[in-house]
Amino acid sequence: MIISESVVDIPTSSGPMRLHVFAPTVITTTHKTAKLCGVAVFTEIYQVTGPVERFCRQIAGNGYIVACPESYHEFEVPGTVLAYDVEGTDRGNRYKIEKELRAYDEDATLTLDFLAAHPNCNGRLGATGMCLGGHLGKNKSDDSLVRSKEIRGETVMIFGKFDNHVPAAGRQLIYKTLLENKVDFGWVELPAQHAFIRDELSKGRYDPPLTKICFEVLLEVFQRRLVLGLGGSGDAVGSGAVVC
Repeated sequence: MIISESVVDIPTSSGPMRLHVFAPTVITTTHKTAKLCGVAVFTEIYQVTGPVERFCRQIAGNGYIVACPESYHEFEVPGTVLAYDVEGTDRGNRYKIEKELRAYDEDATLTLDFLAAHPNCNGRLGATGMCLGGHLGKNKSDDSLVRSKEIRGETVMIFGKFDNHVPAAGRQLIYKTLLENKVDFGWVELPAQHAFIRDELSKGRYDPPLTKICFEVLLEVFQRRLVLGLGGSGDAVGSGAVVC
């Protein structure tokens, strides 16, 4: 499916925020009244980099309207992309701490509001992201484990087994908390390092086969929950009897 790209600057309490918008071209040509699901994609600490853009394009090419906000609009001019080097990493890590939690909440809400108001959106919305964006896509504030009981939709957690940003003990705590809070979630843990889906080789972590697996999981959830409007929790239906 051919896609189109555009940018939109929307107001926030801390100045304009640029949204990068990706959508099937048919909604501006042969199917102007089509209604599609919307997906918010939240960035890694480097903002809307080439890998993030390609991720958005893949989702849009499967029939979704995608909006990706620049995470650090309070600190950088619109269109700024941080480099995958020491300076860019240090800036991104500094910004993610300096940015107020309420600002992350506001950005996420405004992005979802933009999608919901899009003339070709049917109101069914999903969210995803990588690195910092994966955290933002799941739950907006930093007290995510405490607030995970507020999650009403289905979520999928994807980790690299060798990711030193979230060690084994941390992953176990997340899994245990989601179970205790009765969150409808899937769990994927693969033999990979941090940011293994980033298709940029400066840090030597990209793993194409494992990335493909993750993207298929994403598409399955979005197709089932957003497009078809179906549930997915095995505990929510049936008698509970175990049949082999």
